[in-house]
Amino acid sequence: MSITRGAALFRLPDFRRLLRTRLLSQLSDGVFQVALASYVVFSPERQPSPGAIASAFAVMLLPFCLVGPFAGPLLDRWRRRQILLYGNLARLLLCLGTAALVLLQVPTPVFFGAALLVTGANRFVLAGLSAALPAVVPPPLLIGANALAPTLGTVATSIGGGSGLVVRLVLPSGAGANAALLVLAAAGYGCAALATATMAPDLLGPQRGQQAPERLRAVLAETARGLAAGLRHLVRDCRPAANALAAVTVCRFCYGLLLVLTLMLCRNTFAAPEDQAAGIRWLGLALAASAAGFFTAAVVTPWAGRRLGVNGWLVCCAALAAVLTPALGLFFAPVPVITAAYLLGLVTQGVKISTDTLVQTGVEDAYLGRVFAVYDVLYNAALVAAAALAALLMSPSGRSATVVLVAALLYAATALGYGLTVRHRVSPPPLAAPVPPRA
Repeated sequence: MSITRGAALFRLPDFRRLLRTRLLSQLSDGVFQVALASYVVFSPERQPSPGAIASAFAVMLLPFCLVGPFAGPLLDRWRRRQILLYGNLARLLLCLGTAALVLLQVPTPVFFGAALLVTGANRFVLAGLSAALPAVVPPPLLIGANALAPTLGTVATSIGGGSGLVVRLVLPSGAGANAALLVLAAAGYGCAALATATMAPDLLGPQRGQQAPERLRAVLAETARGLAAGLRHLVRDCRPAANALAAVTVCRFCYGLLLVLTLMLCRNTFAAPEDQAAGIRWLGLALAASAAGFFTAAVVTPWAGRRLGVNGWLVCCAALAAVLTPALGLFFAPVPVITAAYLLGLVTQGVKISTDTLVQTGVEDAYLGRVFAVYDVLYNAALVAAAALAALLMSPSGRSATVVLVAALLYAATALGYGLTVRHRVSPPPLAAPVPPRA
């Protein structure tokens, strides 16, 4: 992204407020995710297998593939600023409750139940942040905002995760360390709520006149019909956005495969299984490399998009991932894997920026909440499915050429398949296509 466009975005006070909320929220997400990883993977009493990790993904994410669609109608009916405010306050309380459960050493299913509630609120808030972005950014700057805000949010998540890893290494191993991380995440969510409160209640939409009555009974009764209408709008009237959602879902599936592989390599191969501190350090290094790749994508994507178009850049990212995954991943050694984490972070975020732009410029505001809720469900389902497949294909060491090659083939198929949809499209949208002003 050019310096001029970045400066123009930061001159928008409402964009700065929304970005501040995003950064604080996703910084806390990173700390929370490390607390979960520490509990599930790096607790001294556990020796996790890929199957155990897949079960954790399923427990935390799969139910929200079913519950998640209910977020869309609420985002299109209720004021999005209020959703962000109360969502962050809810996460604060839930994190504190989960910390208490950790200290009480409750059974694992009880812990997962509490973590499930926090994760669900996370998905709801992230969908609201994406749906709210067009309300604070003019159409000509939207691609720059999509490059900057979600990417900085992802970097903030990685920084939060890195900070959580440092705290986890400093504190003595045990339940107290995990509870401390959860309290730290709760404090971050409280700060995000305070940042949200600086915005006007009606700032983030939906626009007046497009809101349905704010009665929960009516919302629940109309959810199925509303989602069906959103899907019809997406498939019938927004084929470029629908195709991009399919592509980013496959890429997310590949990311899930490689995430489990990297986690198992850090836990059982790059360090001795009994040396959890070393495993945490390797995982932290992989997260830092991936965050650097995300940040690079924010700089490279607008430049590449102006030359290749949003569709061409998406195809290029998938094709690069198809080449890089086996070229670096098959070594199963720290330096190639960390390098791959950086490069795959770059191309993964490039695909996401492109998809976000296609959705935001091709979907009407009245449907944005529902479409982003569907987007979120696809993300969760892809990750759960990838973890399940990794559990079937991968050994506890993480050394699995099959997983690496499957991911590479899927990336290649995505580049080819999406490229064909672009080739047969009469007039592909440009990267910075403006949205006509609404009356």
